[in-house]
Amino acid sequence: MRRRKRRYVGLMTACLVLFGGSLPVYHLLGTGWALAMCAVAMVLPPIAVIVGNSADPSDPEDRDTRYGPNAPPR
Repeated sequence: MRRRKRRYVGLMTACLVLFGGSLPVYHLLGTGWALAMCAVAMVLPPIAVIVGNSADPSDPEDRDTRYGPNAPPR
């Protein structure tokens, strides 16, 4: 669970840094680079959600999901 949270927070932090950093990049390097940074920042939140909700097979205490290697037996 801790690994999933760290990965989620890391991806969302990268998203905020890319989005916030696009303004100085716009003034320094131009529109193309700033738009590229915003496009990458736009793709990261759905990836962060998928990573945050996936089960961690190496953590035996991770039983938050209904399916996967650590799902409780039925």
